Amino acid sequence: MTAAITSAENGNEVTIIEKMESLGRKLLITGKGRCNITSSLDMEEFIKNTPGNGMFLYSCYNQFTNKDIIQFLKKQGLEVKKERGNRYFPVTDKSQDVLKCFTKKLKELKVSIQYNTKVEEILVKNNIVTGIIVNQNNTKKELKADKIILATGGKSYPLTGSTGDGYELAKKLGHTIKKIRPSLVPLETYNVDECKQMQGLSLRNVKILIKDYEKNKNIYEDFGEMLFTHFGVSGPIILSASAHLVRYKDIENKLKNQKIILEIDFKPALSIEKLENRIIRDFQKQKNKQFKNSLDELLPKKLIPIIIKRSQIDPNKQVNEITKQERKKLIELLKCFKLIIKTFRPIEEAIITSGGINIKEINPKTMESKIIKGLYFAGEIMDLDAYTGGFNLQIAYSTGYVAGLP
Repeated sequence: MTAAITSAENGNEVTIIEKMESLGRKLLITGKGRCNITSSLDMEEFIKNTPGNGMFLYSCYNQFTNKDIIQFLKKQGLEVKKERGNRYFPVTDKSQDVLKCFTKKLKELKVSIQYNTKVEEILVKNNIVTGIIVNQNNTKKELKADKIILATGGKSYPLTGSTGDGYELAKKLGHTIKKIRPSLVPLETYNVDECKQMQGLSLRNVKILIKDYEKNKNIYEDFGEMLFTHFGVSGPIILSASAHLVRYKDIENKLKNQKIILEIDFKPALSIEKLENRIIRDFQKQKNKQFKNSLDELLPKKLIPIIIKRSQIDPNKQVNEITKQERKKLIELLKCFKLIIKTFRPIEEAIITSGGINIKEINPKTMESKIIKGLYFAGEIMDLDAYTGGFNLQIAYSTGYVAGLP
């Protein structure tokens, strides 16, 4: 949509070919339906939040920034607000209102939109694009074009229309596709029974560390919100961790061999010493209680049975009988609760796709293919993906804007 708007503003006759019956279906589900428009960080930070190929976006980010998208929305009459984590949302909390800004502008610029239409082939003569063949209601027709922008998205959330068609179209024209994998995706664990017992438990202000135990190497650490599910773990800090894991060397084998461990610190604000003092205070207060009934003030209900079981302290033991050694074990558990990561959830559940068209085959200043003249790319179809926080949408706007320029 950004590419079409930019191109039309520059005096071009623009047609959007849309496979679905409406535009922007993926935009509608971002930010849990509220649309995390962008981030308030400097554009240099956007590059740092794009693991792998962030530097490729340097020129795009200079041409279209987070301020530009906010300006665009304001011109369309939509105000934004900043929330924690430097995230911008529409004041209305409705992604539908963000989409309306785009569709209103497209209408104003008289951009033609052909819905329920699938692109079957990109036509090329002497390495220059000449048009496309589309399929509409089982009828094929040819459309002439002297510039084509492929903005089909990746392969995640296929119900929104991103089913990987763009990769095939580009591949037929000689482009190479970097391995497609899920990113910003929940993680399954080998400790599935424990996670199932804690299903639905959402924890704020926890610290996580993901380690390669084979190499004794830290892969990723973060602080924030996470969630236990019937298969393992999810939530913002887990999704960001997955974007690192997916790029980690030999990750599939390491997961298979149970070498990737998630360590959770349930009490990151307390040092070991402070946590011990806190537990001693709690135990003194409840010295006549059984251990299983003494953790209510310290931990969420769903977590208590798991911690008790792992601590191997007799649940019926009186609190005042707990030894120093047992207390030490309890503290260790709360500061370093380990889960073994098994695998990523399927790509259908991923927020974005890792992999895509090799960026070495794309001009970073224009988004034009280095292989086919007149062919351009925008958004997630390229081998570009970032962490959560509005960065992936900014990649879409910035690359779309640049691809749409004359």
